[in-house]
Amino acid sequence: MKGPTVVIIGGGIVGLATAYRLMESLPEVQITVLEKEDRVAAHQTGRNSGVIHSGLYYRPGSLKAICCRQGRAALIRFCEAEAIPYEPCGKVIVAVEEAERSRLQALYERGQQNGVACTLIPPERLRELEPHAQGVAALHVPEAGIVSYRAVAERLQEKLVAAGHRVVFQAPVQRIVPDGRGVVLETPVGTFRADVAVNCAGLYADRIAQMDGLEPGVRIVPFRGEYYELRPERRYLCRHLIYPVPDPAYPFLGVHFTRLIDGRVVCGPSAVLAFAREGYRLTDVSLSELLEMLAYPGCRRLVRRHWRKGFQELLQSLSKRYYLRQARRLIPEVASEDFLPAPSGVRAQAVDREGRLVDDFLVLESPRMVHVVNAPSPAATSAFSIGVLVARQVQARFD
Repeated sequence: MKGPTVVIIGGGIVGLATAYRLMESLPEVQITVLEKEDRVAAHQTGRNSGVIHSGLYYRPGSLKAICCRQGRAALIRFCEAEAIPYEPCGKVIVAVEEAERSRLQALYERGQQNGVACTLIPPERLRELEPHAQGVAALHVPEAGIVSYRAVAERLQEKLVAAGHRVVFQAPVQRIVPDGRGVVLETPVGTFRADVAVNCAGLYADRIAQMDGLEPGVRIVPFRGEYYELRPERRYLCRHLIYPVPDPAYPFLGVHFTRLIDGRVVCGPSAVLAFAREGYRLTDVSLSELLEMLAYPGCRRLVRRHWRKGFQELLQSLSKRYYLRQARRLIPEVASEDFLPAPSGVRAQAVDREGRLVDDFLVLESPRMVHVVNAPSPAATSAFSIGVLVARQVQARFD
């Protein structure tokens, strides 16, 4: 007898991990993942720095804090079971001046509240861990790590297909039509009926929610993260992960150095307001999407409130010299000729009508769907835990 059907919109790591958790908890369910590109992990999943976050930064008790801690453990178990390379290399968060000590102390205390193993260390210990980093103090977080989230997503795809489920490519959802207690999703490659549908569309999550007749109360605003790569002979400047003390007013972590799982070292990202939801370059402009952003009161209020920070990020984008100045705060030896161009990423960040950046994950429900509306970093680390949360909501519909 044919079982109930679930269709998941989005073939990034959150969508695929949700499908995997559903496959585990509801083996009778038939799952279809719809992905608008020709491969999985085409956007945020495949364009980030591959960091396995520890859960240090997030407000205790928040979904981010809970899901990151649980998701990190589940991610590592999956990597070990599937022989996917990962490295628990650890990181240092560096206070480069005395004024940052209090914020570093606050980070340490938050880490303790979240159950993260971390240690405040003096400059001497910092130099042992990262000989080329410079600061007056640092926080050592040994639980941080690196992995290829693209590799994780591809393995999830393989396991879903091997179990008899479907991953359908070049299938952007164009219309959602109620059908009894379920929905019909219309795409260029056909229609797909679901008893329950799940929205994991990332950069387009708000639009999918609106197609479903739900007003999510937020809009996705894209922020481009721009990176440089250290030339091979200078990779020794960064052994593992080197971060600045973040500004608590923003959910971005600042320009930092990250060793990737393949041995490369990248510096970044910046956080520049993009002019298209998939605006990976400064010249990528979608007039319709830009006008949509400008028409949204929350985006206008965000720009008015944080124009100085926005100008600083744009200057960083336009000027390699200014970018280098930020990088040299952590590693003074790095030089302009050490930087090679590297691919950019785009962060899908929900903004409310008051112009506030939504700090936590946001999962909403409608009569026929579950919507993961806001899932920025550390969503990749948290994906398996977010998947459990969504799977429970789906299961409750069938129960």
